[in-house]
Amino acid sequence: MKFNILKTVRLVLALLIFIPLLLFFCDFTNILPRSLHGLAHIQVVPAILSGSAGILTGLFLLTFLFGRVYCSVICPLGILQDIITWFTGRGKKKNRKRHRFSYAKPQTVLRYSLLTVCILFLIFGITVPVLYLDPYSNFGRIAVNLFRPIVMEGNNLINWIALKFNNYDFYHVTVYTVTGLSLSIAVIALLVTGITALFRGRLFCNTICPVGSLLGIISRFSVFRVVLDQSKCTGCGLCESACKSQCINSKEKTTDHSRCVACFNCLDRCKANGIKYQFAYKQTDEIPCHSRRSFLLTGAGAVATLSFIPAWARKGETADPAKLTPVTPPGSKSLAHFKKHCTACHLCITHCPQQILKPAGFNFGWDYAFKPHLTFYESAFCNYECTVCSEICPNGAIERLTAEEKSVTQIGIARFDMERCVVYTDHTSCGACSEHCPTRAVKMDPYEGALTLPHVYDELCIGCGGCESICPVRPVKAINVQAVDVHQTAKKEKEEQIEEVDQDSLDFGF
Repeated sequence: MKFNILKTVRLVLALLIFIPLLLFFCDFTNILPRSLHGLAHIQVVPAILSGSAGILTGLFLLTFLFGRVYCSVICPLGILQDIITWFTGRGKKKNRKRHRFSYAKPQTVLRYSLLTVCILFLIFGITVPVLYLDPYSNFGRIAVNLFRPIVMEGNNLINWIALKFNNYDFYHVTVYTVTGLSLSIAVIALLVTGITALFRGRLFCNTICPVGSLLGIISRFSVFRVVLDQSKCTGCGLCESACKSQCINSKEKTTDHSRCVACFNCLDRCKANGIKYQFAYKQTDEIPCHSRRSFLLTGAGAVATLSFIPAWARKGETADPAKLTPVTPPGSKSLAHFKKHCTACHLCITHCPQQILKPAGFNFGWDYAFKPHLTFYESAFCNYECTVCSEICPNGAIERLTAEEKSVTQIGIARFDMERCVVYTDHTSCGACSEHCPTRAVKMDPYEGALTLPHVYDELCIGCGGCESICPVRPVKAINVQAVDVHQTAKKEKEEQIEEVDQDSLDFGF
């Protein structure tokens, strides 16, 4: 078998991106450098939602030059499918037929219908279709809700074994951020992509994935591509059996470049040197289609439309909040803004130092399902100056804040229910909420005798949840944070001014 240099380079680059990104999603100790979040920013959908024109231009140019290398080198879900295919031996050079792939006709109508639906929904600020179909977001949910808990339980097993030998280098960790629904959706995503990868290679990428369909429009006209030399091709089908995209038709001696993900698995299979990855700028008749011009115009229109999506989605961000409104992370600006940009990749959930970000169910509506929201019930709150989530969000759903901006960003307002407070029900002193308020928005007012009750000053409250997290009342807290539909800037309490006194003017009488 010939040495496949292109395949080797592709594998090395893919692992250099996939392994750090996987570890970053699974890092429950926060020891990895935060700069690794840059690997999430170079994904297509996050770049679209954040309005990163430079990254989008680079990815589109990369595809135009070399084909869909993004799908084989940069996309983590694509690489995960390749790993599944590799472990199962699918596509390897074996005699048994079940280990080989074969050419399949493209599902053109389904591919571009799903892409059109995603683009139209994004234009109107609805991320639901993208949330379910975006490969990066699906990988994030799989990593955070499935792989990360497995790693954490592995750590707990090592800790248990180490304790048997009086070794205290490890510590027990608890999974707080995974819900039954988020785990279920992660398992479903893994099963769908895993089963399709096992039996049909890159079927998900070439039929369901909107990113694959978008890049497929561009890759049809890529400068470098896999080309069959019809004068040398013997039609043996070896290259076809290795093609996980099922885009090589050895009988017709053609290649569907829109589905080719540039994995280069086919190059070292041909014994007649009839297939090459080479400069092929000139259009050929290899891909049967009704109208090349219509595909080109459609592709140009789609790419042009994408550049307007972030600006369009930012219009009309005022929303009528429901009775139960999720508290969105600081930097998300408003509930409407967060809905329009978040695709529930869960990167912020895994890196929240306080572990107060959790995936929502359907309790906040179908358009907020699986997106993160702040919870303060388990004795934790949003750190006064923490800006981690705003630093790592790749979608622009959480815009970057400085520590100073974070300390005055009002994401909610604490509401006090006197009839639940232990001071009112048990006639005993408490005041824990006031003591734990970092902005001094909760102060104690006289109640009965020496007893005092908390009073919330709305203009000072930032909704950090310090008061709610410490409240001893169960199961419903006496003080809790209610979200604001649009984030505001809270006031800071004026510090008491201490007048300087001239020591020489003091007369103590001696």
